[in-house]
Amino acid sequence: MNAAASQWTRIQYNETQLGSGTTQQGQPYPGGLDLVTPSLRLQPGAVTDALNFEVAPFGGYTRIEGYERMDGRASPSAATYQVLVIVSGGGGTGFASTPTIGQTVTQDTSGATGVIIAINPSNPSYLILTHTTGVFDIGHAITIPGPTTVGVVSALTTPLTAETTAIYTAAAADSYRALIQQVPGSGGILGVVAMAFSGIDHVYAFRVNVGGSAVAIYKASGSGWTLVPFYKIVSFTAGTGTAADGDVLTQGGVTATIKRVMWQSGAWAGTAVGQFVITTPAGGNFGVGAATTTSGATITLSGIQAAITLLPGGKFEFQKANFSGQFVTRRIYGCDGINQCFEFDGDTLAPIKTGLAPDAPSHIRFHKNYLVISQGSSIFGCAAGSPFKWSAVDGAWEIATGDVVMGMITLPGSQTNATLGVFMQTNSAFLYGSDPTTFNYVAFNTGIGAANHSVQNLFDTFFLDDLGVVTLKTTLNWGNFLPSTLTRNILPFIARERGNLLASSVNRAKSQYRLFFSDGYALFCTVLNQQYLGSMPVLFPQAMSCVDTTNLTTGSEATYAGSSSNGYVFQMDTGTSFDGAEIPAYIVMAWDPIRSPRVLKRFRAASIEVQGGSFAAFQYGYQLGYNIAQVEQLPAVPVALNLSSPSYWDSFIWDSFIWDGNVVSPSDIDETGTAENIRVTITSGTNYISSYTVASVIHHYSLRRGLRV
Repeated sequence: MNAAASQWTRIQYNETQLGSGTTQQGQPYPGGLDLVTPSLRLQPGAVTDALNFEVAPFGGYTRIEGYERMDGRASPSAATYQVLVIVSGGGGTGFASTPTIGQTVTQDTSGATGVIIAINPSNPSYLILTHTTGVFDIGHAITIPGPTTVGVVSALTTPLTAETTAIYTAAAADSYRALIQQVPGSGGILGVVAMAFSGIDHVYAFRVNVGGSAVAIYKASGSGWTLVPFYKIVSFTAGTGTAADGDVLTQGGVTATIKRVMWQSGAWAGTAVGQFVITTPAGGNFGVGAATTTSGATITLSGIQAAITLLPGGKFEFQKANFSGQFVTRRIYGCDGINQCFEFDGDTLAPIKTGLAPDAPSHIRFHKNYLVISQGSSIFGCAAGSPFKWSAVDGAWEIATGDVVMGMITLPGSQTNATLGVFMQTNSAFLYGSDPTTFNYVAFNTGIGAANHSVQNLFDTFFLDDLGVVTLKTTLNWGNFLPSTLTRNILPFIARERGNLLASSVNRAKSQYRLFFSDGYALFCTVLNQQYLGSMPVLFPQAMSCVDTTNLTTGSEATYAGSSSNGYVFQMDTGTSFDGAEIPAYIVMAWDPIRSPRVLKRFRAASIEVQGGSFAAFQYGYQLGYNIAQVEQLPAVPVALNLSSPSYWDSFIWDSFIWDGNVVSPSDIDETGTAENIRVTITSGTNYISSYTVASVIHHYSLRRGLRV
């Protein structure tokens, strides 16, 4: 065997499976960021610095998806573009007159129009349009306002690179994005909640009005944010018969439609007491005295109707619940620590009078057919199945917790043993039982508490404690639940951010628990099949003050977030940008000695496995020998990949698919130098690159001598 061949027989390979829970000496190691473990104890694939990557559920590190503003109009990520190849006419090439970006072009013969988002004046000369209407044809002229002839359409397609396609798609998204507006009002978004009513998905946003005097509710619609008007409220006593939603309330010549009957106590046999939410009366104002409803009820009104208002200064928390068991009776229940809690069905906001003083609950939960609220150091429950009844005579109840409540949640379990978790700042407790006669409030753990607005259910319960993210798993041991702190390896990050928490959410599709902080940072924790895979930090251009995740009528999941500063509502996990801004992202992997920290290796090449569904580009860099000056450190090299989802017969449109695109693409990159270890860095930016996953890195190397002492 010749010398060259002999040399290559000595080449070895070290594959680093990123974030996949690889093992060393039988000890599982979770992937993701690690800020505390000493270098030589870190497994290959661990990350010592990162931004805007997440741990993929099935291995690897994924550059996060973007987010985009929304108001009910067409989503920027749904934007498409049209290519028009132009000749000047009369056999000439190029434009007869040069258009500008943003102008609308019109073809008189076809009636088609479009807005210019990109121009290529060279050969071939073409325009990229979006917001197109009609169908452009070949052989006829197009004009811009003036009217001025631009040229004649000679073709409706031209070859484009994968990167150019991505850039034009992002430009089309920018054009759609410019049409989407803020929620009217002032300050940040105080609450966002999504729910389907009558089979239609809706998103609602709560924001203080321009004058700062009250909170208004807006609904996303095809024309943008539309105001949800508040109705009036009137109190009644001595109700006889039964009043129903939709009845007409009549007192003399004054009438109004009852939008919600809020029966609070008594019986509809002469002692019913409560309130009605009504439309603005016709014929004057109601007053003290008898009134009737079209269902045959006779009641005594307590006085003039009053306006329903929400005062500013709170932070909203929502619970979606159904007290009647029918799909059409699903409701949103909310509170904010300033106003009465309320029921909302997308049209009617009905304040719930609990009798507390002040009546301003901070947290709300639906548990075993009770609406449970917290205020200060107590939790309260309504009468079973009756969210408007809060009298002990009817079965309402109160439990003192001994500490200020930070959150409540129903812990996973069966219908008969599901438990209400009650979390305070430094303590936690469980409420066992199914009704006030069997309730048993038990202190669980002194020293483990939850930050405000951090409690979420994924498959287990997750919350933020002083020492990090804690999960509660069900167990057969005493106490029924086993707490575990997940994020000890990023404790410096937790210590810096734990006082800045604004909101939390889950993403079930990615098996993630997420925390959002006031300085724009977020933390994405990936947990699959009850196994913690790792956490990664994210940094948004603006902080998200409130987040809601919902299941759409299409069966997919959507997450909406409200900005803490500029009044926009965003849809998360969509698009290629941060609302048009680039997504700066990087991972810095741990120093990898490749199982022999005191042996030199001659590095030759790396093979990187990348997965994705669109064009991806990043910079691959590596440092050798702890980045010392005695070893030559080469600059990062660019990597561009045309990743695309595969096309199948009968599932595509001709000329609109990529036949030879790859979902997974290995990239081979030269690595040059000799050292005892190597550290890999991957960085990317721009606002047009889709999410991609770096699944593994294989180093090709030859063993050399041991380091001299």
